Amino acid sequence: MLRIKLSPIGKKKQIHYRISVVESKSKLTGRPVEVLGHFHPVENKLTLDQEKLKYWVGQGAQISEKVKSLCKTL
Repeated sequence: MLRIKLSPIGKKKQIHYRISVVESKSKLTGRPVEVLGHFHPVENKLTLDQEKLKYWVGQGAQISEKVKSLCKTL
């Protein structure tokens, strides 16, 4: 099963996240199927490809709670 979740990247105090489609049982930093966007919590900046998100949800991918709450801010 596929999940849409945040994957941490960057340095320790300069962290930002990739919003990616991954296998639900894979590691947090595992190889993504596709990258949908980025989230920078320090700048509170979100970039997300909405068309790709709708496509993967239509294919049966589950969205994590944190990504759902971020999408509501759009």
